[in-house]
Amino acid sequence: MDLESGSLRNQAKKESWLTVLTLAYQSLGVVYGDLSTSPLYVYKSTFAEDIHHSESNEEIYGVLSFVFWTLTLVPLIKYVFIVLRADDNGEGGTFALYSLLCRHARIGFLPNGQVADEELSSYKKDCCGDVDGGGGGRAAIRLKSILEKYKVLQKVLLILALIGTCMVIGDGVLTPAISVFSAVSGLELSMSQEHHKYVEVPVACLILVCLFALQHYGTHRVGFLFAPVVVLWLLCISSIGVYNIFHWNPSIYQALSPYYMYKFLKKTRREGWMSLGGILLCITGSEAMFADLGHFTQLSIKVAFTSVVYPSLILAYMGQAAYLSKHHFIDTEYHIGFYVSVPEKIRWPVLGIAILAAVVGSQAIITGTFSIIKQCSALGCFPPVKIVHTSSKIHGQIYIPDINWILMILCLAVTIGFRDTKRMGNASGLAVITVMLVTTCLMPLVIILCWRRSASLALAFLLFFGSVEALYFSASLIKFLEGAWVPVALSLIFLLIMYVWHYGTLKKYEFDVQNKVSINWFLSLGPSLGIVRVRGIGLIHTELVSGIPAIFSHFVTNLPAFHQVLVFLCVKSVPVPYVHPNERFLIGRIGPKEHRLYRCIARYGYHDVHEDDMVLEKDLVCSIAEFIRSENSKTTNGEVEDERMAVVGTTSTHCEGVMRLCEDDEVGTSEIAPKKKRRVRFVVPEGVTKMEAEAREEVEELMEARESGMAFIMGHSHVRAKSGSGLVKRLAIDYGYDFLRRNCRAALDYAMNVPHASTLEVGMVYYV
Repeated sequence: MDLESGSLRNQAKKESWLTVLTLAYQSLGVVYGDLSTSPLYVYKSTFAEDIHHSESNEEIYGVLSFVFWTLTLVPLIKYVFIVLRADDNGEGGTFALYSLLCRHARIGFLPNGQVADEELSSYKKDCCGDVDGGGGGRAAIRLKSILEKYKVLQKVLLILALIGTCMVIGDGVLTPAISVFSAVSGLELSMSQEHHKYVEVPVACLILVCLFALQHYGTHRVGFLFAPVVVLWLLCISSIGVYNIFHWNPSIYQALSPYYMYKFLKKTRREGWMSLGGILLCITGSEAMFADLGHFTQLSIKVAFTSVVYPSLILAYMGQAAYLSKHHFIDTEYHIGFYVSVPEKIRWPVLGIAILAAVVGSQAIITGTFSIIKQCSALGCFPPVKIVHTSSKIHGQIYIPDINWILMILCLAVTIGFRDTKRMGNASGLAVITVMLVTTCLMPLVIILCWRRSASLALAFLLFFGSVEALYFSASLIKFLEGAWVPVALSLIFLLIMYVWHYGTLKKYEFDVQNKVSINWFLSLGPSLGIVRVRGIGLIHTELVSGIPAIFSHFVTNLPAFHQVLVFLCVKSVPVPYVHPNERFLIGRIGPKEHRLYRCIARYGYHDVHEDDMVLEKDLVCSIAEFIRSENSKTTNGEVEDERMAVVGTTSTHCEGVMRLCEDDEVGTSEIAPKKKRRVRFVVPEGVTKMEAEAREEVEELMEARESGMAFIMGHSHVRAKSGSGLVKRLAIDYGYDFLRRNCRAALDYAMNVPHASTLEVGMVYYV
């Protein structure tokens, strides 16, 4: 028996390690594409005009020492061993850190938050750490009270998270440009001097256009090629590195000593400090280890980096340094770059592999940009955009058409406008280091609030990594006029869009709260006022989680009739990645039972997929029926409003009191194949003894209303700044927010694919 249990444990252990190794292999193509292509341009950007070459190798050794210790401190120690642990239920990235903090302190700006949201299973999960009253616990309590007390600090944290997000979007523009252009720059060593300069830019632009044009097919269609390409590339650069080390300078390992960094800065002074902006490019893509955490696991990302990526990159940089240490002084016009260290016989194959690797690295950052924009949109910090899920199996693979073409245009503009890796590197370096600085600033709060560690440990993290990154940030910022202004300009534009949208959304919600209709007025509506009830279900969309929205009173005033069953539906986001289907809905009553008025709050995480209209209709009706069946407390006629809401899941199997019948109705035909749409009918089964007569009658009426049809009543608001508002507010609301609302896609239309034939829009002017 012991032998059998031991063999089972060994088999499970082997399977778990097989899973980890499989995920680690897959992560090479998704996570490390950008980081692995950095040897293409690091040395070329570092030595571009800032450092004067001499016959001494101190500059070469100093740069290699900086590259080695930068790769060791930032990606290896900071991200792999520390930051990866700060996941939000398995998700990573700047906004994941921010949402994590919002759950541990009331600092979020989502307007319709509820205490019930804190009961979500995913909301309760902490990173780690104790909740006792020790030193870490006392520091957490003090920090939490300070953050919740001062609104200014809350706004600073929000803006900080938005800045990091905007820089990631800017990196999505710059990384494809510099990666592809650097890969194509190998043509300069394979073609004549007068021809290559006319070929590089068109070839790079053609590759970029093809890259963005293929996005709508989805990563899963060509994703199986990603990992082999990156593995082949890493094997290629590490092999070339080993060859160069033994062939040109076997003692290059001495440059790994930090003493050479001191000698480098002492000799080069200001020029050496400015060259740090080029050295910084060796860690581009490090943030992807944290941002793409949701697609893999911590252990798989750690295994891939420590066992494959990190040693391959170190060997590649050492090999380049070994070659340059013997050739950099031969010709002052000699181009210092990756391809000069590649043996001439294999230069063309390496060029082809480099272009493929650059495309893979660009693909990863583009997909990451789509993901973070979806996340911002879900949390109310970006206008709603059309999101296409390109894979039915892999949830995180999405495509946003509007953002894709905007990125392509900006990327082509950067490539054509700069046409050299130096200025592209300056721009990309500033974007990369800004994102890392934002992460470094947010991590001490996570260490104290979430991990319950001491403030001294958090301060040590901030001072150590913050000082290292501040040094690189200053070196990048000094080159503002030499290309570094691009990510700043892009970030300011996106930051303005995000903040205006967030500000306008908050003001609109405040107007809804201040102008909501009292329940007493609503219950007084009846036949004496000419109000009639018509057959069917009226689904009224609102952002309010309590009270009656003003758009409904506006609707009833102009059309004195509403449906026999009314459902006030609020679709809202909560600061968690996913909401379990069993906790999707909060169902409650409005007024007495005989009025057939229900409130339904559908909760979604920032990575959840919103259902289409048929799935929503099925889940909604089933959830209300389950609520009626399982309701214990009876509402009295004199009750004004019942704020007690029950948590009901989405799966129809929970509905013990109703039975589903599925029919396939053809909704459209074509010459190729008929398209069918599944329609769900609900009936109350005979002989159900668990349901009381009153509840049975209510469910039967709900089913009858469902068969009569469902109408979607939505507000079409025009937001204007109220009279007496300041100039900045009028510009933000009347021109900024209103322009975004008119030109961006309607949130609910694309969140749930609401059918236009069943939609009623109620126009109303909001003076905020």
